[in-house]
Amino acid sequence: MSPPKKSRTQKRTEERLDRMAAAGETLAATGRKINRDPTLLSVVRSLRAVLPGDGRVADPLELGSERQPKAVGRMLSEISTERPGVMGEAGLGTLQVWKAISEAQGRGRGRTDLAIVFTDLVEFSDWVLKAGDTAAVELLRDVSVAIEPPVKSNNGNVVKRLGDGMMAVFKEPGPAIEAIREGRERLSEIEVDGYVPLIRAGVHVGRPRKVGKDYFGVDVNIAARVADGAGPDELLISDATLEAATEDEVKLTIEERPMLGAKGVPEDFQVYAVTG
Repeated sequence: MSPPKKSRTQKRTEERLDRMAAAGETLAATGRKINRDPTLLSVVRSLRAVLPGDGRVADPLELGSERQPKAVGRMLSEISTERPGVMGEAGLGTLQVWKAISEAQGRGRGRTDLAIVFTDLVEFSDWVLKAGDTAAVELLRDVSVAIEPPVKSNNGNVVKRLGDGMMAVFKEPGPAIEAIREGRERLSEIEVDGYVPLIRAGVHVGRPRKVGKDYFGVDVNIAARVADGAGPDELLISDATLEAATEDEVKLTIEERPMLGAKGVPEDFQVYAVTG
């Protein structure tokens, strides 16, 4: 049995589809050729060199906290690395300009004062050597339950856990100091294998740069050094913290401590112990 004859309309439709498919293949081939053209690729790369912003825009550490440009940047970087082409370079150039505009508007750059807090446990390492891993895990869980809720209840944010310590940020120094005070009270109820945890803590007010969910910069380094300089169950604050707390009318009882002679900290850097 012979197949049914196609109508004139059907034939015209199929011919039109065939022409469109052929045109699409030609266009795709042309696009691939242009995308791989070495001269045009060199021109686009040269243009990227004079564009504002960082040419390494696909570096995750340079993309800041926004998930979308980070993902796009990584994808474009992979495309450009594995199969260099005009489209990939142009895409990176566009993202580069967008990032530069964002930076100019203050995104991803520290422009806001924050109270940066660091804490760590006193003599924890020596105790762990005797107590063992199981006891250490139990203790660290209890410590987290003790000191992290006061951070949140005082409108702070736990940035990260650092083994036997943590880093947190607050919008104001008063709540930061109160969170540490409350945390120390809660720690007094904990004992694991003969170890009663005590923390040393430090607070410094500065303008760290936020990258993703983390913070970086000189002020973060200074805050860590302030905490390192504290003694057992002691809270040290920087002169910048004291000044900001005074402006916010926070009542503090303090004792002046010797200049903090630590690497990465100004020579005349003054710290105070909060005793009240």
